[in-house]
Amino acid sequence: MKADVIIVGSGAAGLTAALALAETLKVLVLAKGALGTGSTAWAQGGIAAVLDESDTFEDHIRDTMIAGAGLNRLETVEFVVERAPQAIARLAALGVPFDMREGSGGNALHLTREGGHSHRRIAHVHDATGLAVQEALLEAARAHPNITMLAHQACIDLITGRHELRYSGSGRVWGVYALDEATGHVEAHCAHVTVLASGGAGRVYQFSTAPRGATGDGIAMAWRAGARVANMEMMQFHPTCLYNLETKNFLITEAVRGEGGHLVIPPGHPGAGHRFMPDFDPRGELAPRDIVARAIDHEIKRLGLDYVHLDISHKPPEFVRGHFPTIHERLLALGIDMTKEPIPVVPAQHYTCGGIIIDLAGRTDLPGLYAVGECTESGLHGANRLASNSLLECFVFGEAAACDILDCWDSYEAPPPVLAWDASRVTSSDEEVIIKQNWTEIRRFMWNYVGIVRTTKRLERAQHRIAMLAGEVEEYYGQFRVTTDLIELRNLLQSADLIVRSALKRHESRGLHYTLDYPATLPEARDTVLEP
Repeated sequence: MKADVIIVGSGAAGLTAALALAETLKVLVLAKGALGTGSTAWAQGGIAAVLDESDTFEDHIRDTMIAGAGLNRLETVEFVVERAPQAIARLAALGVPFDMREGSGGNALHLTREGGHSHRRIAHVHDATGLAVQEALLEAARAHPNITMLAHQACIDLITGRHELRYSGSGRVWGVYALDEATGHVEAHCAHVTVLASGGAGRVYQFSTAPRGATGDGIAMAWRAGARVANMEMMQFHPTCLYNLETKNFLITEAVRGEGGHLVIPPGHPGAGHRFMPDFDPRGELAPRDIVARAIDHEIKRLGLDYVHLDISHKPPEFVRGHFPTIHERLLALGIDMTKEPIPVVPAQHYTCGGIIIDLAGRTDLPGLYAVGECTESGLHGANRLASNSLLECFVFGEAAACDILDCWDSYEAPPPVLAWDASRVTSSDEEVIIKQNWTEIRRFMWNYVGIVRTTKRLERAQHRIAMLAGEVEEYYGQFRVTTDLIELRNLLQSADLIVRSALKRHESRGLHYTLDYPATLPEARDTVLEP
């Protein structure tokens, strides 16, 4: 299928770009699963923006730089922070029902505070902001005549100059090859411009709050096509994922701590009931996520715990239910009443802070290819993402990429004829168990060797396993018809390789990357840049 612009991903970043582009261009949006099943809908907390009289852009910039341990690019942080209020206004105009401050007559947003922020600046829709945003964006996109959305399209690789019928050898991107899960056929989708908005690589880890499809697809495709990536070692671990054997990957939002929740040692252990975060940081539970996650990890390992407790039951029940209705209801179904008892929590991988290198317009190294959102390294997050800056990045860069594409439209050529996908030399696999086994192995050794606390020896062990699996996966990929599981396994392994290579290159501890072999932080903050 041909379009003016192809967008890979139907989350906040991709749909923001699509809606801005569709005023004058034909846009094709490809979603790997069902529409709206990406990370956006899972975001509980909110969107950070300076909206209170006591707050300033300078404060938001400073908080972002402090959380990012100085690895952020200042021009990017300024660019995003200064555009945050307009992003909130655009979402409100789309119908996102942000919570309003009581007594304001519906004229002032209710702002909450999260870890690392010096002010209340988180605009939110109860504790399910991402879902409300996703629904509003999807409704607007469905209603737009210039936007076509195709679900269940697993993108395999970018179409570049080497795929042209008349081989040019250029790195110019003309679209993507994608598996249509309904038909089992691989289609070549071509366009003047391609935008990757494919999310992060969280599922490379055994424990993650990311959805099933977060397998680093866009990052891996861009890397194979020749784009640089940076800071892939900066994988953020959310401190508070629900510990429950019946439920996987349920996030307990940062805002629970922001509204007064305490982290304590559970009963039956030395120091039971002790609030331990002040022992690690004067900001207590409001310290940035990397500090809180390492503190919880330390206490779990020190005492042999399965989890620690997050307790907000000292707050009035109506306060807790009013601020966290979704979490309260979900926990009640599991037999936990957060108004009366603590919540068992553990850290889990949560966000990919590194990714495809882009500029302030979302441009990558490759002509015709833009990238926005979690799959990118824009310079905003640095060594650690500040809470609720992620959705904000999606809206700002989705809009920025669209504006740049529109401004430069006259310079973009129509795509040439390209080669059809060749499946003539492969057969259907009768060994699907290999995919599941390799997937499980990758996620387990990444958790054990490349987790919250690292060592060079652990990283080298992970690298050795990746090298062995790479041969197996490429052999399998070359022999059998592609499936979504195989596409994801290939991208998962590529993402794991980039993470480990980046971690081995950084000889210091900074932000999310903490290694026992290099515990000090170097005087100068430098990006870890990998070139194909």
